[in-house]
Amino acid sequence: MDDPKARRAALPVRIYRFYRDGFRQMTVGRTLWKIIFIKLFVLFAVLKFFFFPDFLATEFTDDRQRADYVLEQLTPSTQGSRNLAQGE
Repeated sequence: MDDPKARRAALPVRIYRFYRDGFRQMTVGRTLWKIIFIKLFVLFAVLKFFFFPDFLATEFTDDRQRADYVLEQLTPSTQGSRNLAQGE
């Protein structure tokens, strides 16, 4: 009989071999993976420059000003939180 511990220990190796052999035998799949990686590159590298400018670098001169601005945007103001607590 097979030892359950030995089967569990061999499971990661079997999974690795399954994918390794599958990728080696692919023909159309390689082309599809290349298309996927090109699309990801376009999405994350190229479009970032056009649609996501570095706002903090252009508006503020040093890290302290940037940190203060981010903190101000992320935390509610004291006046606003007091009114919310009173139900106004």
